[in-house]
Amino acid sequence: MSLSAVLLATASPSPSPSPSETTVTVPSLQDAQESATNAASWVEQNWSTWLAIGLRVLLILVIAAVLRMTVRRAITKLIDRMNRTVESVDGTALGGLLVNAERRRQRSQAIGSVLRSVASFVILGTAALMILGTFEINLAPLLASAGVAGVAIGFGARNLVTDFLSGVFMILEDQYGVGDQIDAGVASGEVIEVGLRVTKLRGANGEIWYVRNGEVKRIGNLSQGWATAGVDVTVKASENLDRVKTTLDAVSERMSKEEPWNELLWGPIEVLGLDSVLIDSMVVRVSAKTMPGKSVGVERELRWRIKRAFDQANIRIVGGATADPADDAADPTESVAPPSAYSNSDSPQVAATSPISSQRPSTR
Repeated sequence: MSLSAVLLATASPSPSPSPSETTVTVPSLQDAQESATNAASWVEQNWSTWLAIGLRVLLILVIAAVLRMTVRRAITKLIDRMNRTVESVDGTALGGLLVNAERRRQRSQAIGSVLRSVASFVILGTAALMILGTFEINLAPLLASAGVAGVAIGFGARNLVTDFLSGVFMILEDQYGVGDQIDAGVASGEVIEVGLRVTKLRGANGEIWYVRNGEVKRIGNLSQGWATAGVDVTVKASENLDRVKTTLDAVSERMSKEEPWNELLWGPIEVLGLDSVLIDSMVVRVSAKTMPGKSVGVERELRWRIKRAFDQANIRIVGGATADPADDAADPTESVAPPSAYSNSDSPQVAATSPISSQRPSTR
C-alpha cells in the first residue's frame, strides 16, 4: 500500500447518510497512530531504494565532471605543446621560411575547440542517458524522437552542417592556413582568417571575400612547397642566340649572389631555351624556383635586370609576338600618291582629253 493512499484514506471523512447532514467525523487517536505506522513502514521499505538511486546519480555526475575536466585539460596541454613546438621551430634559421606561427596557432586553437566540444557533448550526453536509466525511464521512445529530430535538423540545416564538416576536415588536413595564397575557385587571395564555417580571403585589390567552406570544391594552395618564377624574353629573329644566352646567364649569376634575392631564390636561374620562334621574333624562356609566394617579386626584378643588360648589350626586346624591324621603318612619303599627269594643263594627256570643237562652214 502506497503512502499517498494511506494519507488519503485517513484524511477523507466517512460518507454521510444524507447530503443535508453537516457533521464532520474527527479521526480517532487510533486511526492517526495506524496512519503514522503505515507511512513509517513504507518509508522504511523504500529508503534504501531512494538512497541507492541518489548515490548512483551522484556517482554518475561526479565521474562525468571529473572525466570531462580531465579530457579537456589533456586536450589543452596537447594544444599548448603544439604551440611550443611551433615557437621553437620559429626561432631557428628556417623557421621563418617553413612555419607561419599565426597559421599554426589558429589551426591548433580550432582543433582544440572542436575536440573539447565533442568530448563535452559525448561525456555529458552519456551521463544524462545513464541518469534517466537509473530512474527506470524507458529510453527507447526518447532515442527514437531524438533520431527523428536529428534527421529533420539535418535536412533543414544541411548547408550549415556541410560547411562545418568541411571546415573540420580542412583544418585537420591542413589544406591551407593564415598567410597562404590560395585559389578557391569562387575567389582567390591571401587567407586572413580560418573558421569552421567561413574562410576569409584578402583579394588582390584589397577586397575581403567570405567563402563558405561547403562551397569550396577544389583548393589551389600557392604557398606550400615552392613557387616558380618564369619570364619570357621576346627578341628579334635576327639576334645572335649565343650573345642573348650569355647576357641572360650573366644577369642570372649576378642576381643569385645579391641580397635579398639569394634568400628568395631556392635554385639557380636557368635559361630553358627557345619557347617559340615566329617570322620576325623569338621567345626565350627564363625560369627559377623561389620561396612560396615570392615568385611575382622575383619576376619583376628579373625583367628589370634583363632589360638593362640588353640595353647595354644593344639587344632589342620587342614588345609583342611579332614586331616591325627597325631598319625597315616605313617612309612617310610612301603613303602619298605621285602627282597626276592631269594636274598640268599643258601636258599632252590633258590636251588629248580636251574636246574637239566642231568647225562650221562660213556663209557669205
